[in-house]
Amino acid sequence: MLELTAVPLYTLPESFRHRGKPSRWAEMTRPGHKMHSFLEGAFFDVDQNLWLSDVPYGRVFRISPEGYWEVMHEIDGEPHSMRITKDGRHIAVDHRHGLIEFTGYDSFKVLSNGIDKQPFLGLSDMCLDDDGSLWFTDSGRSSISNPSGRVYRRCPKGTLRLLIDCVPYSNGICLSSDRNLVYVAATRANQVWQFSSRLPEFGQPMVGTFIQLSGGLGPDGLASNSFGWLAVAQAQAGRSYLFDKVGDRLAEIRLPKGLWTTSVAFHPNNDRLLYIIDAEHASVFSCVIPV
Repeated sequence: MLELTAVPLYTLPESFRHRGKPSRWAEMTRPGHKMHSFLEGAFFDVDQNLWLSDVPYGRVFRISPEGYWEVMHEIDGEPHSMRITKDGRHIAVDHRHGLIEFTGYDSFKVLSNGIDKQPFLGLSDMCLDDDGSLWFTDSGRSSISNPSGRVYRRCPKGTLRLLIDCVPYSNGICLSSDRNLVYVAATRANQVWQFSSRLPEFGQPMVGTFIQLSGGLGPDGLASNSFGWLAVAQAQAGRSYLFDKVGDRLAEIRLPKGLWTTSVAFHPNNDRLLYIIDAEHASVFSCVIPV
């Protein structure tokens, strides 16, 4: 197994760091902490810009390849993750509002806040399938003592289906490179679960533990690449892990500073270049994975 250290790449500019009263989300998750931001939900667009969500203060940042930060959306909400569809729509999971679509810089519309008279617990992460389907997690405040976290799929026509309802904090989610598997971070169990993306006509898919981890809080953001690798951001451990397609650990990548590892993303033009997000210092790190 490789032991690697990531290098600093970008840091949230001082002008974007919140100085006022912490938001409701900040007080709930980090009581007593003066939270300047909480960055996660990393993904790249077609122009190689890196996008990040700032959960407590309702912002979505875009970072250019040259390192220029820009606020693209700012709402009264708690966006955890966003993706851009093939037709240019900005869809996000918001802990407070549910599944939303940004309609402007400071405006949005709610696409869904639950199904069957069952409101969302508090959405956490999402990924976009090739056919336009959305897979997303609904963690709320679930844990091992209350394993009620959920996973949903929204088809291109808008139909919403509840897939799993027993996860100890369903968090990061991504598809395998061949789109045959769905990986879900069960944070409070310190596990990554997997199930087939070819869903049964009725009922829940068969789910198994793909990776058992230890240390920190548990896995947060997930990302896959064309090699079949799975990158895992290990929350509150200052590191990320890299696994092959059968679950063997290939590398451990530590950050030189910061413990709040929230998100990972592979560069769109280089599957060996991994970006790692640290929310403690609002920083982006990168690491080249050697062959």
